[in-house]
Amino acid sequence: MELRPEEISSIIKEHIKGYSSKLETEEIGTVLSVGDGIARVFGLDNVMSGELVTFENNVFGIALNLEEDNVGIIILDSDSGIKEGSIVHRTSDVAKIAVGNPLIGRVINALGYPLESK
Repeated sequence: MELRPEEISSIIKEHIKGYSSKLETEEIGTVLSVGDGIARVFGLDNVMSGELVTFENNVFGIALNLEEDNVGIIILDSDSGIKEGSIVHRTSDVAKIAVGNPLIGRVINALGYPLESK
């Protein structure tokens, strides 16, 4: 099989057209301690009060107590899978629950997700 220079240059041009130099950053923190449904986390310097965060075992939490060197996060599920050294990710999304007719008479969890399969 013989490759011609025109073929190679066209392949390279197609790859260049699809190239995206978008850089994505993510702020993560480390759990210092866990107890009574509250985690103390170090490293989330830009987290907002009321912001949702996710732990490495896909459990959500809400950042409430913003201190100079750590953040107090209320854990919205069981804290049994969260331990010292676990990773926490910012979502950059403030906790909110939608309201309206689809939720009338439904049982929801703390994040607003229906618990029954209606």
